[in-house]
Amino acid sequence: MRCSGCYKENIEGYCLNCRKKLFDGKRVPHILSFKAPQNENLKEYQEQTKRLSISGVQLKYSLRLDDKSLAMTDKGGQYILKPIPPSLIAYPDQAPENEHLTMQIAEQVYKIDTAANALIYFEDRQPAYLTKRFDVKADGSKYLQEDFAQLSGKQKKTHGENYKYNGTYENIGLLIQKYVAASYPAMEVFFRNVFFNYLFSNGDAHLKNFSLIQTDSGDYRLTPAYDLMCTLIHSPGETDTALDLFDGDTDTKHYQTYGHYGYPDFMELAKRISIIEARAKRIIIEMTSQSGKVINMISNSLLSTEIKAKYLHYYEDKVRRINVV
Repeated sequence: MRCSGCYKENIEGYCLNCRKKLFDGKRVPHILSFKAPQNENLKEYQEQTKRLSISGVQLKYSLRLDDKSLAMTDKGGQYILKPIPPSLIAYPDQAPENEHLTMQIAEQVYKIDTAANALIYFEDRQPAYLTKRFDVKADGSKYLQEDFAQLSGKQKKTHGENYKYNGTYENIGLLIQKYVAASYPAMEVFFRNVFFNYLFSNGDAHLKNFSLIQTDSGDYRLTPAYDLMCTLIHSPGETDTALDLFDGDTDTKHYQTYGHYGYPDFMELAKRISIIEARAKRIIIEMTSQSGKVINMISNSLLSTEIKAKYLHYYEDKVRRINVV
């Protein structure tokens, strides 16, 4: 028995720390009072459906906290709920825990600032991924948030269906330099996030999955990380990254030799977005030296035995790639 948020042992539901992060300390059940989407309630769900992620098939719903109970809502939402997606992807039943595990690894192992999240269960015990919105203020109003598709002027009307994949991580870095006052620390945070997505085979880290948010003082900072998951599990054959690392047609010698990104490529990205070489090297070494902690978290997760093995295989393969210099 483990906490449905952080995997802490001997906890049923959510531990105190997770309750503070998610529900301001309220003792909210880890089982919802309504059933997962199915034939008899599908109309109610369809009225509130929004699509995102994994090739556009994953669904999300808006929730609000009423006293100590979560309920679906079409306005004033404080949480996002992602149930098991339609079976247009491989292993759809593993998607909620895949995202939950990846977000927890980002926070607990790599100390990446992430949106508060947990696993939660419908009344019929089907799992879903739950995350707290970070753009909603205590009074219900919202902070101004813009993703990097918006900031780079990319939209479906002008750039086509795949507009959110029309860019590079170098482009995003240059926009951070333009819009964020404390751009250097923000750039290192961004670099760590890009590298994390590569290590954990998140091939859907596109322009809309990185954002800036306005603070109470009026300046801008990077939002907490969100939508982190090993998408390769659900989309076999997917590309390693949603965006190219940097601009131009010139591949590094490493890429020409091995056919995939490695240490020299990420060092080149760091150089192009003005991260000091020694700092970039330290980040990469630190992030590829956490295998023991990662393996432990995968083992403690609620993924099936088969998917645990796949998740670990993909992670270890990416670490191996980076160590080829």
